[in-house]
Amino acid sequence: MLDALPPLHILLTKGPFVFAFDFGRYLIAAAAVAAIVWGLRRTTLRTRKIQAREATLADQRREFAQSVQTVGVYTLVSAFIIWGVDTGVLHRFEGSYGWAGDLALLAAIIVAHDAYFYWVHRAMHHPRLFKTFHRAHHRSITPTPWAAYSFAVPEAFVMIAFVPIWLFFVATPGWVMLTWILFQIVRNAMGHAGFELHPRWWLSTPLTRWINTTTHHDLHHSGGFNRNYGLYFTWWDRMMGTEHPHYVERFHAVVAESAMRDSEAAPAAA
Repeated sequence: MLDALPPLHILLTKGPFVFAFDFGRYLIAAAAVAAIVWGLRRTTLRTRKIQAREATLADQRREFAQSVQTVGVYTLVSAFIIWGVDTGVLHRFEGSYGWAGDLALLAAIIVAHDAYFYWVHRAMHHPRLFKTFHRAHHRSITPTPWAAYSFAVPEAFVMIAFVPIWLFFVATPGWVMLTWILFQIVRNAMGHAGFELHPRWWLSTPLTRWINTTTHHDLHHSGGFNRNYGLYFTWWDRMMGTEHPHYVERFHAVVAESAMRDSEAAPAAA
């Protein structure tokens, strides 16, 4: 469309609202997961803390500051996404494909984003790219939920690039995109929680064992630097041979300790 507003005008007029929304969803997701972890660490489940090391206040401040920086990058890119939609370069879709169609599309975007994340994440671990793109994120050896968006500026551009790529090819209802971006930040905060939030049977059933756990990503930060690249699922790591060899063992060790405490407490309570 010839009357589309230029990206700079969009940034100046809509940017503050985009920033507030994106920062708000990060803040709520990270704070909610952090609060849940704080509460669980004061129960018999406290042994589900994955690492003995504690993240320092300086670590958390760095993660928060870098996440705010990432939100700034996302806001800038969002102005160009809005411009792309207004000009017809990217797809606009105001309607619905029906509940079944919309839910199928939501599943498709989650699967596509997981594949995108795996490959760009793995690429950023290449020695020639790591320092520029990904080292800032890996300063979090013991990550916290505040590390969900703790990226260097170049990595932030890589991460947000999935959105215009997707919208270039697929006309997606607004509620589907909104649901995905909310799901994405919650799962990201959970992945950096430093505390196993999934039930002990998670890896024992085919219905859930292919879905990522906190332990899976925590190993990537703490001891599996070139392992466990996946975001939502473990299948790419399994297919490409990049899953940490001790992932299952470590997960069961973390959840078994809390199970042991429960079994020991039961006779005492009786």
